[in-house]
Amino acid sequence: MDGDVAVAGQYPRPSEAAPAAAVGVADVLAAQARLRRYLPATPVHHAERFGCWLKLENLQRTGSYKVRGALNALLAARERGDARTVIAASAGNHAQGLAWAAYRLGMQAITVMPRGAPETKVAGVAHWGATVRLHGDSYDEAKAFAIELAAQNDYRLLSAFDDPDVIAGQGTVGLELAALAPDVVLVPIGGGGLAAGVALALKSQGVRIVGAQVEGIDAMARALKGDTRELEPVASLADGVRVKAPGLLTRRLLAELLDDVVIVREAELRETLVRLALEEHVIAEGAGALALAAGRRVAGKRKCAVVSGGNLDAGVLATLLSEVRPRAPRRPRRRTREPVPALASQEPAIPTLPTRPRPPMASPPPNRAPRARHPDEEVFA
Repeated sequence: MDGDVAVAGQYPRPSEAAPAAAVGVADVLAAQARLRRYLPATPVHHAERFGCWLKLENLQRTGSYKVRGALNALLAARERGDARTVIAASAGNHAQGLAWAAYRLGMQAITVMPRGAPETKVAGVAHWGATVRLHGDSYDEAKAFAIELAAQNDYRLLSAFDDPDVIAGQGTVGLELAALAPDVVLVPIGGGGLAAGVALALKSQGVRIVGAQVEGIDAMARALKGDTRELEPVASLADGVRVKAPGLLTRRLLAELLDDVVIVREAELRETLVRLALEEHVIAEGAGALALAAGRRVAGKRKCAVVSGGNLDAGVLATLLSEVRPRAPRRPRRRTREPVPALASQEPAIPTLPTRPRPPMASPPPNRAPRARHPDEEVFA
């Protein structure tokens, strides 16, 4: 399954009743206007040993790009006059983004997280005052419980990826990348919200959008090929993209806008995460290192990978650093310009005569008295 490639425009259309693609470039631009006063642009970094630029969303508020979509959704709801309590299911990053956004706007938020969610992410949600409900052993079980609570209590259910406001907010990552003028952008895919938003922002500029998924957690890649079976995702370091079924809205958008999908092995992901920490001094979670791991199989003169998050448990990082021994990077080739030989048809060069070296100037004798000047002699400085 490694290196599976899907070409835009050749995907089969979704067979199930997918919602209309009610999000476009104008919505991404509106999201950028809303978020500008709350979220500064994250930096880009050139990882020379990887030959790739990095969009450092691990330095975003709450340590992930997810805060963009959550905050845009709450701001857009406030503009529409919707003041209901918001509930969301998340493996961690969407929950943290929603908690921070609700805290900043003075709104109520409830997050449902699987019991195996990283402790760092659970603590981050509680820190911002949101209600945390732990339920189920996977994201999909937590999602089902959140849907049940929303129906019982008239909460607004905010999807982590299959929502127009969320997609538009994630698309602001692409708008910030436009100044870099990349020819290809690599994006991790779970439910597809980030990839759909970035594709909306950059596709009209001729940028190739390449998605990255982990072997055994490739629901979007299979769905785009027409395989809509819901298979149980395998255990992976990339818990942020571990979903059983991708979004319907994101699937429709990516069927039109996505260029390629690259499937990464778990061992490649672990090695990339360790290399990021040791060589580039960038701490990324599993899903955050996924796009860069896929970049080894993607050619581009100016490619950029989105480091989507950096909320990694210290114990997991310590284990990886002790167990993974990354291969030494190849030594860079020193490029030298060879002298151009003279062609036979060219006129011979005119020889130059050698110059004779000038003898050194004699130093004045020591203790010599200065010459006496005539009173009428002019002195020029």
